[in-house]
Amino acid sequence: MPKPELPRPTEAELAILRVLWERGPSTVREVTDVLQEARGTGYTTALKLLQIMTEKGLVQRDETSRAHAYEAVASAETTQRQLVTDLLDRAFGGSARQLVLQALSAKRASRDELAEIRSLLDEFEKKAKS
Repeated sequence: MPKPELPRPTEAELAILRVLWERGPSTVREVTDVLQEARGTGYTTALKLLQIMTEKGLVQRDETSRAHAYEAVASAETTQRQLVTDLLDRAFGGSARQLVLQALSAKRASRDELAEIRSLLDEFEKKAKS
């Protein structure tokens, strides 16, 4: 039985998830310290968002110590794949070609990124032929 998809995170929730993916399990204070610099997010805002995210199932809270630690339920890759699939379906009618063309025309890719994309395309081509 496939796992049910998690709800789509908001921009503010994604910012918190990025902190948790990078740092691992973190307290509200640790999350706030990172977000304060980048977004000006205060402690009570981060706490409220983490509480909402816990209710939504996006994060889980470890209550074994005095300062509760939060961690992301899904990996960055899983969340990104879910968001891309949603965008692909809603904005591009399921066309991966259109998504890639728009992504590459919206923001210039570096030579390294283009080389990595070519390598991935070669891999996909080999798999398709097998």
